[in-house]
Amino acid sequence: MTRLRRWPSFPAQLPDFDTSEVPSAPHELFLTWLAEAGEQVLAPHAVTLSTVDAEGAPDARVVILRDVDEHGFYVSSSAESPKGQQLQANPRAALTFFWPGVGRQVRARGPVSAETSAADYRDRSPASRAEVLVGRQSEVLADPDELLRAADEADQLVQRNQDQPPESWTRYRVEPTTVEFWQAAQDRRHVRLRYRRLGAGWVTERLWP
Repeated sequence: MTRLRRWPSFPAQLPDFDTSEVPSAPHELFLTWLAEAGEQVLAPHAVTLSTVDAEGAPDARVVILRDVDEHGFYVSSSAESPKGQQLQANPRAALTFFWPGVGRQVRARGPVSAETSAADYRDRSPASRAEVLVGRQSEVLADPDELLRAADEADQLVQRNQDQPPESWTRYRVEPTTVEFWQAAQDRRHVRLRYRRLGAGWVTERLWP
C-alpha cells in the first residue's frame, strides 16, 4: 500500500542520546526516558508483553506497567488468563515500550517471577477493580448480556468496599537479563544501547542500527 510509505514515523525534531553518559543500571535510564515520554505521548506506561504458548508460538498483548525498580519491571493480571497460564508454563517474557512522539523504544527480556498481590488490586481505580472481579478474560462471550450482568455485579461489590481480589490476581516481575534503549535519528543512524546483565551488575554495549 502506497499510504504505508507516506505516513511519517517520527516528529521532525528528535532528542539526542549520548551513550557516553548513562547510569550504571538500566532502570535509572528507563525512568528518565519514561518521564520524558510522559510529557509528549499518551499512555507512556503501556507496554507490549510477549510470551510463548504451549505450542511454542509467540503471543503478545499491550498491558500497563505497574512499577519498575532495580529488580525489574512489574505488570499484573489473573493467573487464569492466557498470559498467566503461559507464564506459569514458561516463566520468561519480553517487554517492548514504543514512544513514537519522541522516537524511542525500550526492549527488555528475562525470567519472570510471580506473586499474588492484594495490594496491587487495592491500588487500582474502582473501574479497574470491577474489571478484575468480572474475570473470565479471553473466554468466548456467547451472550453480551452476560457480560453486562457480571459487570453490574462487580460494580456493586466495589461500591460495597470489596477490597479482596480474586485469589488468582497476580503481580509479575520481569527480571531483565538485557535491556535495550533505541533512539531514532532522521538520518537513519539510529542509536542503540544494550545493557546486559553480568554477575551482580551490568555492562553496556553499542549496537549497529
